[in-house]
Amino acid sequence: MLTLIQRDDCALCDDAWEILHAAGVRDFEPCYIDGDAPLESRYGSRVPVVRDAAGRELDWPFTAETLRAWLALSAPESARS
Repeated sequence: MLTLIQRDDCALCDDAWEILHAAGVRDFEPCYIDGDAPLESRYGSRVPVVRDAAGRELDWPFTAETLRAWLALSAPESARS
C-alpha cells in the first residue's frame, strides 16, 4: 500500500494526486501532516511525498514516469520479468 504524505490546501499535493492516477495508482492512503508536530517536522517542506509499505520514500517533484520506475524497483523479481 502506498501513502501520499501531504498538506491541506497544497497545490503540489493536488498535482501529486493527478500523477498517481496518471501512473495507474488507484489505491493509496492519504496522510495529512497538518497539526501533527512530528510529521510536520519530518515532512514540512518535502510534501508531497510518496511512501511505500517498505518505508521507501519518493520526494517531490516526480512524474508519472518516474513514479512508475520507482514502483518497479520495489516489485518482486517475478513481477519484473
